Amino acid sequence: QVQLVESGGDSVQAGGSLSLSCAASGSSASNYYMAWFRQFPGKEREGITAISAGGGMTNYADSVKGRFTISKDNANNMLHLQMNSLKPEDTAMYYCAAGRRAGLSLTESAYNYWGQGTQVTVSS
Repeated sequence: QVQLVESGGDSVQAGGSLSLSCAASGSSASNYYMAWFRQFPGKEREGITAISAGGGMTNYADSVKGRFTISKDNANNMLHLQMNSLKPEDTAMYYCAAGRRAGLSLTESAYNYWGQGTQVTVSS
């Protein structure tokens, strides 16, 4: 099993940037497809980006394409999310997720392991 811990959440102004990280432990990150999800209050989690186990392939939701970049550092068991041009509607709790057979899915059920989340707040 893999344990995931997110960090980097903060409050920023609209148009700003923020970088989130997710540390994996207990099992090598290279064994897992990984993804970032976010959850708005009262809503289900939505997948925003996913990356292949080796880090060479990615998938993005239209809502973040061109603004967010996912990357994976398997040597250090880390997953990253660079968020640029942030908007107030990006305000949410952000989660990292891992799954051995998730593919590049942005569907919650494809992932077995989840972090506890980190809050991102974007003010206008």
